[in-house]
Amino acid sequence: MKPISRRLYALGAIALATVLFVAVNIAADATFTTTRLDLTANGLYTLSPGTIRTLDQLVEPITFKFYYSKKVGAQYAQINAYAGRVRDLLGEYAAHSHGRIVLEEIDAEPFTPAEDEAAAAGLTGAPTETGDFLYFGLVGTNTINGKEVIPFFAQERESYVEYDLTSLVYRLATPKKPVVGIISSLPLETGAGGMAAALQGQVQPFMIYEELRQTFTTKLIDQSFDRIPADVSMLVIAHPAPLPPQQLYAIDQYVLGGGHVLIFLDPMSEVAMAAQGGGQMTAPSSSDMKPLLRAWGVNYDSSKVVLDRALAQAVQTSSDQRNPVERYPMWLHLDNSDFDSSDQVTANLQALNLASVGALFPLKGATTTFQPLVRSSNEASLMDAMQAHLNPRPGDLMSAVEPTGQRYTIAARISGPVKTAFPGGPPTMTPAGTAPAKPAQPTQALNQLKLSKGSINVIVMADSDIFDDRFWVHVESLYGRRLAAPFADNAAFVVNAVENLSGSNDLISLRTRAASSRPFTVVRKLQGQAQTRFQQEADALKQRLADTESRLHALEQGGAAKSGTALTADQQREITRFRREVSTTRSELRDVQHSLRKDIDALGAFLAFVNIALVPILVAAFAIVLAFLRRRRRARALAL
Repeated sequence: MKPISRRLYALGAIALATVLFVAVNIAADATFTTTRLDLTANGLYTLSPGTIRTLDQLVEPITFKFYYSKKVGAQYAQINAYAGRVRDLLGEYAAHSHGRIVLEEIDAEPFTPAEDEAAAAGLTGAPTETGDFLYFGLVGTNTINGKEVIPFFAQERESYVEYDLTSLVYRLATPKKPVVGIISSLPLETGAGGMAAALQGQVQPFMIYEELRQTFTTKLIDQSFDRIPADVSMLVIAHPAPLPPQQLYAIDQYVLGGGHVLIFLDPMSEVAMAAQGGGQMTAPSSSDMKPLLRAWGVNYDSSKVVLDRALAQAVQTSSDQRNPVERYPMWLHLDNSDFDSSDQVTANLQALNLASVGALFPLKGATTTFQPLVRSSNEASLMDAMQAHLNPRPGDLMSAVEPTGQRYTIAARISGPVKTAFPGGPPTMTPAGTAPAKPAQPTQALNQLKLSKGSINVIVMADSDIFDDRFWVHVESLYGRRLAAPFADNAAFVVNAVENLSGSNDLISLRTRAASSRPFTVVRKLQGQAQTRFQQEADALKQRLADTESRLHALEQGGAAKSGTALTADQQREITRFRREVSTTRSELRDVQHSLRKDIDALGAFLAFVNIALVPILVAAFAIVLAFLRRRRRARALAL
């Protein structure tokens, strides 16, 4: 047989390779429909386990309508790049949903029916310099006319984008939201302005309360309650007014019957004291539920606050430019080292900002398990709340801290079997609401739960200022809507706890997703090192330059004031010397400023060399070595 020519062999190999390539792509497309490889450092396009579980539980289809004004958005590089990331993330949702999420992308260009549709759906158009509106939002719908909207994907909430999307899916997939009962003396509905703001029509609810209302069905329980409504899925008690025995008994029976409770107490609530100043006198400065806490195995002193030297926040205290801030040990900034990483409520938290917190302790001999969720540092001590309130100067409070080496528990989960806090039977109230009028009715006594039905599940935090917006969020108005830009995870803690206690844990891991922007940490470190080495010298040169220019200006002005009189030779020499000194000082200052950037410029030059020249050099070197080896192999073959 005639051998196949090398050329024909090569053509056949290319044809077979092409067929194989197409076949492999067809097979991969049919087999690996949801397989992705995310090489980004923060896993920007990798869905969290909570999202995947939520998508796996979908029964009815959901439609995503993603509106984006492409031509208008193309003029803004950051928004256009962010829109691409959101689009890719939505594609991941559709790919992992096994067909239950239908993704539609709609180009809402100006003066088109698509723009009218976006506005009618409740999306917010951002005005641009050209007068056109930029639409960048999402409308989700289910098969029973349920509708959820993200009006505008603001970049300030980029780290929360997966939570926002999965929360939207969860709300559409679960039309019946859990009912959260709320007992509180705080102005949750009116915000820090209290009733005075409400009377002026300037109501701005606390953002945490707003998020609870969006995620759950909230029910404010009347202050005269004598039982917990049967439809309440779980109970939130936030800094309650002093509760009479009958109301404590209602909470006791609710917990013994299997109800879950999230409690916020406070030895000195700054939110409540601000509300008192605003005319809302129903908010006490401290709160306690001693009979119930002791029955659950918790000891809490409502007269003591925690002062922490290590976690003290920096606060503005005066207009002194030399010392503009001081450390305030009653306001604490806690990070992930202060949280329990094994509990779902706190595992993903990064920071909490709290104020005038109390301390919780386990009681000896308790039948419950006391699990700390949030703790102070070991550089903390307790102080009388009234004393701290009367002398709130940061310097004095810092001096008053006497570290005990103990880490005080600020929030804890209480679980395990418990007995009723009312072993003598249910209390009854007089019309005045102060003391028992007569023994409980036989029917009530027979229906009383003496022991819990299994383990209770209660979370207690010795702080209520976690609700105050000023401690954790910047609230801005974006095109007529309130936009929350969190700088701490206060809302995440509250909503995580409510979701956990109401039985939904899938959203907890999503609340603080990493942002796509990555800071130049190496550059910042170099800047800090250079600042330490050269800033003092730069400041001295700036001061010398200012003094010299001031003297020169005074001398020239003094000469000009003598109209018609020429400057003396000594004055002219002095002016010349000052000008020379100004020039020399400016030159030295430029050298120091150059030194501040020297390491950063060197790093930039090295990175430019790596990106531009190093790779071609390595490729060329590899080709040369490969050619040399092949030539050497050929020479050996010929020698044989």
